[in-house]
Amino acid sequence: MGTVKSKLIKQISNNFPNFRKKDLQKFSDIILNEIKQSLKRGERVEFRGFGVFSTRIQKESVRRNPRTG
Repeated sequence: MGTVKSKLIKQISNNFPNFRKKDLQKFSDIILNEIKQSLKRGERVEFRGFGVFSTRIQKESVRRNPRTG
């Protein structure tokens, strides 16, 4: 199940009404950008109690469409 960034910001805004949405959006952009940059460098990103993000390289394989051959 995917989450849209705007829904995530809305939920955080509801839980922490002291923060402005503009600041929460900037914060989420920074966090997501750091996650992307870490994954590009081949590093592993771990959120305790949530999950782990990592990349893996898959070797090429020859595929064919069974319908058209």
